[in-house]
Amino acid sequence: MFLSGFLGAPSGRRGSFKSNKPRSSRYSPEVSPSRPRNPDSSSSPEYLSDESQLQPAAPTPQDILDLNNNLEMLAALFPDVQIEVFREMLSSFSEESRLFIITDKLLKNPGLFVKGRRRTSDDASSDSNTLVSRTEAFRTAEYKKAVRSLAMQEFKGLSRSSIDAVLSESNYSYLDARPTLVDLSSKSWKFTISSMFFRRRPVTSTEAETHPLIIWRASDDGSMVPTLKATGSVELDRELFEELIMPLKQREQLSRQASDRALAISILTEEAETYEATYECSCCYSDVIFEELTTCDADAHLVCFHCVQHSITEAIFGQGWQRSIDKEMGALRCPAVASIECDGCISSEHIHRAMREEKNGEEIIRKFDQRLAEHGLLSSGLPLIRCPFCTYAEVDELYVPANSPRLKIRTSNIPNFIIVFICLVLSPVYFPLLTFVLACFVLCLNRSFRGYASWHLRAALSRYQRRRRGLKFTCQNPSCARSSCISCSKAWVDIHVCHESSLVALRTQVELAMSMAIKRVCPRCNTSFVKTAGCNKLTCPCGYKMCYVCRKDIGTPTEGYSHFCQHFRPEGDGRRCKECNKCNLWETENTEEILRKAKQEAEKRWRESERRELSDAEKAYLEDGVGPIGRKSLRSGDLVQLLPGGKIPNIEEFCDFIIETIFV
Repeated sequence: MFLSGFLGAPSGRRGSFKSNKPRSSRYSPEVSPSRPRNPDSSSSPEYLSDESQLQPAAPTPQDILDLNNNLEMLAALFPDVQIEVFREMLSSFSEESRLFIITDKLLKNPGLFVKGRRRTSDDASSDSNTLVSRTEAFRTAEYKKAVRSLAMQEFKGLSRSSIDAVLSESNYSYLDARPTLVDLSSKSWKFTISSMFFRRRPVTSTEAETHPLIIWRASDDGSMVPTLKATGSVELDRELFEELIMPLKQREQLSRQASDRALAISILTEEAETYEATYECSCCYSDVIFEELTTCDADAHLVCFHCVQHSITEAIFGQGWQRSIDKEMGALRCPAVASIECDGCISSEHIHRAMREEKNGEEIIRKFDQRLAEHGLLSSGLPLIRCPFCTYAEVDELYVPANSPRLKIRTSNIPNFIIVFICLVLSPVYFPLLTFVLACFVLCLNRSFRGYASWHLRAALSRYQRRRRGLKFTCQNPSCARSSCISCSKAWVDIHVCHESSLVALRTQVELAMSMAIKRVCPRCNTSFVKTAGCNKLTCPCGYKMCYVCRKDIGTPTEGYSHFCQHFRPEGDGRRCKECNKCNLWETENTEEILRKAKQEAEKRWRESERRELSDAEKAYLEDGVGPIGRKSLRSGDLVQLLPGGKIPNIEEFCDFIIETIFV
């Protein structure tokens, strides 16, 4: 018993209640964090099994509210910068005018503070409703203390400084920091010895069922219900309850509903067969009960729900859409087998009723409605705007405007046109210009040239209207709700630049993922840093000293270099010592393997978003940063250099210039 407590192995005890039922393998080790005593501790339950047992949260301190408000303002001003940068800067500067100071510094010298920590398109669109998520906001001291106490109780084999360092990296989010703590705990010497004697291992599964904070207890009716061990922090209890207990309760409720319905159907079927009250399906000729039947609206053919489910599934995922679905009515054609084909249909209400009884019926109904809506939009012949991330589409409002004002001629440019015309008449280029105008007039007499010119002008007018209304398109699908650009169909990130090189974005994402994989965070000042060379004794500018391998605080007089292995070895030798278990001063964390995995993961996300593979030239670009341009631009004359962009405009740019100059 003493040896088990000394080694800090995860406790193998079951729930603390007594029961005559055999113990189930679903029990999890109990983690009992030390709860701070407060006046209301006697009224708060020790185990939380229902949302009504959660205590109301205390008012957030004013300083934390101010910090979070400043955090949201900075996130709105600099949407491409990670929230971590703002937290570091807000913690470093004093309260007086810190928002204006930080804004000024980020505008003047962003590289000094950002250090490559930019948000990618996936990060920006992961939570489009809130600028700052709950895990990225500033935490109260009570919440941090509760999280630290909880981690100390579960991972007794790790030092306090190591736990503090990991919690600082994850902004004291227990659920985010736990995978790293589990990985570090499995490498500690206490875990190695406890595994040899007790054959125990920490819970590494991400399933809420096996989480050590989940205690399965017997309810009044004898069933096992998941409960949460109270941590003493109201905010942490509510967060863990929502992330761990609520999914289990929802899954249990769905399972109970399915089992109850299956039992009811079996009882009804048995009773109907006893009294010979079953009906024959006109499609599969099986005997079913009345509650499992529907009829067509023509000859009242009886069709069972199973045949309706099979027909709808085959129509959506197979090749039966044209044959089985009446797209005008949004109904299923009668599948009854008869000598004369039935012209009746099964209504949409009965289809929904039949599909809800299937396991994935709600998803199939959603796809069915989407396909009917897609058919309706295509049949209308109106131009559509589609979301590039889902199947949502809507009619382009440019072609069906609501109270949209008509374009007017820009009267303010008329004096400019007169002055330009007088200057051209008096200039030496008057006769060549007059010849050019006469040639254009002659070409306009040609019908094909008139059609070509009018098509380009209409396209330029449409582009001008689009720019006036904006290129940002927000998907109205509740499950998507992402913003994209109508022009380039890419995810919208302020400030958006259309047709930006995807390779540049890929290289940025790869570099960001590689830097985030090997970074460390100082638990004292929350400064992020990466070790590029030297030994594993790291000293932060604030004076905090830590081990790069295990993240332990080695700034005490008894630690320092004595924390590392003292056996003789050549300088720079990173091999593990065979005579002791101390950290090696020159041990490397296999940085190449970590960077390789981070790079592969970033490239995988890029391929999924771009839906294509990298070519050899693109791979070479990622290696050396030199694109396959290699062509020297032609030297243009002085006249060309005066044009916008320093080049001769094409027909589209010329038409855009005419439309933007004339209309308002």
